Amino acid sequence: MNKPGIGLAPEGAPIIGLLTVLSLCFAILDWWPVTLVTLLALWFSVHFFRDPERVVPQDEGIAVSPADGRVIRIERRTDPMNGEERQCVSIFMNIFSVHVNRTPVSGTVTGIRYLPGKFFNAAWDKASTDNEQCMWQMSDDDGRSWTFVQIAGLIARRIVPHAEQGDALRRGQRFGMIRFGSRVDVYLPTDYTPAVRIGEQVFAGQTVLARKTASEEA
Repeated sequence: MNKPGIGLAPEGAPIIGLLTVLSLCFAILDWWPVTLVTLLALWFSVHFFRDPERVVPQDEGIAVSPADGRVIRIERRTDPMNGEERQCVSIFMNIFSVHVNRTPVSGTVTGIRYLPGKFFNAAWDKASTDNEQCMWQMSDDDGRSWTFVQIAGLIARRIVPHAEQGDALRRGQRFGMIRFGSRVDVYLPTDYTPAVRIGEQVFAGQTVLARKTASEEA
């Protein structure tokens, strides 16, 4: 049995390393006000780039949350990858959330589309159309099409993908991250319904986000 642990996303290594060296140098020079500032920045960077292990549910007919954060919308919207009207669950990540994203279901990445854009507050409606974003389309093990969209926010300035088109990913596997406050939208297949409510705190790879409808399971 593997014990849960807390690691760090590799994207944070250069920043954490630089701040560590600066803190040591300023301390040696006895520049304590600057040392305290860099130590605070170092603490924030370690906290932001943390990447804890998660216990991924293994039940059939479920999808897990792709992001840590708060559910801010559950509504029908047009899937940007195929133009279909689908139920969409939006998860907002603030600057203190874990920003490593994980796949909702097991399957194969069938499409990736990156769109440059602006950096409005990720909680706003127009963020889904105007902000920088990376759209992912996946075909699950039963052939259903899933779409999840990483959306950069007011502070976030970089979306970092870890997977490529054609990759086979497991439910809860890391597929990328967004630096600082941001959002992830999940477009559900027609035979799945949300298992969360607006305002609920969710955790990537661990919280059950949606379930297959009973009629499909019967």
